[in-house]
Amino acid sequence: MTTRTVQAGQESYQGHYAGSVSRFTAYVIDLVVSTGVFALALAAISFGVRVVTGHDITWNRSNIVVAVIFVAWQFTYFGYSWAVSGRTFGMAGLGLCVVRADGSSLEARQGVIRALVFPLSFLLFGLGFLGILVQREHRALHDLIAGSAVIYAWDARAARLRFLARQAELGVRGG
Repeated sequence: MTTRTVQAGQESYQGHYAGSVSRFTAYVIDLVVSTGVFALALAAISFGVRVVTGHDITWNRSNIVVAVIFVAWQFTYFGYSWAVSGRTFGMAGLGLCVVRADGSSLEARQGVIRALVFPLSFLLFGLGFLGILVQREHRALHDLIAGSAVIYAWDARAARLRFLARQAELGVRGG
C-alpha cells in the first residue's frame, strides 16, 4: 500500500496514507458542512412551526436539548458517511477515503465504531491525534481502535489527464 507509482516523471499518491494537513482540512470542511446543514434544519423547523402555529421558536446553543441533538447529528453525519461510503463530504472533496487497516474496504460496523470513538482523540487533550504526525501509517487513536486508516483515493495525475483529454476533444469539435 505504500509503494509509489512513477509515470512520466510524476508521482501518484493514490493508496498512500493521508497526512495531517489533508485530514485536518477535510475535517474543517465537514464541520462547516454539517453545522450548516444542522442550522438550516433548525431554521426549517422554526419556519414550519411558525407557519403552522404562528409561534416563534428560538434555538439557544446553551439549551441542553439543542446540544444533545447537535452531538447526535454529528455522530450521524460522520458515522453514516464512513459506514456507507468510507468518506465524508470533505474527505471526498480532498480525495481521501477511510479503509480497513489492511487497505480493504471499510465495513459499516467499523465506520460506526470510528465515529463513536472519534471524540476520544479530543478528550485526551488532543493526544489521540499524535499518531497522525508520528506513525508511518498516520493513524490516530480512533483509527487504531476501529482498525481503520485514511488514504488518498483520488489519483490527481489521472484526473488531470482526463481533464486534458476532454479539453482536447472539445477543441477538436469546436475548431
